[in-house]
Amino acid sequence: MKKLFNRQTYIFLVSFVMLCFTQALVFAQDSAASSSTTTTTTEQHTTTIQPWVWVVGGAVLLIIIIALVRGGGSGGSHTDKVTVTKTTSSENS
Repeated sequence: MKKLFNRQTYIFLVSFVMLCFTQALVFAQDSAASSSTTTTTTEQHTTTIQPWVWVVGGAVLLIIIIALVRGGGSGGSHTDKVTVTKTTSSENS
């Protein structure tokens, strides 16, 4: 039985379908294809941040960085000093 589609034909068909789909999307967004009457409204919202917010944010960030670098202090590792005393005796005869 002979194959109806080989690999190159399959790749060509898939590419062709994808290009057609992309062309349809581009044409749908074309402004010339839409109606000639358009209404444009723009709203502008300006947000300004006060300088004290930057100062407080910087201070909080600095405190977090210092806490991470120091390791917490109380919950961190600690060392114990242990003194071991050994007594040895030898009998000389």
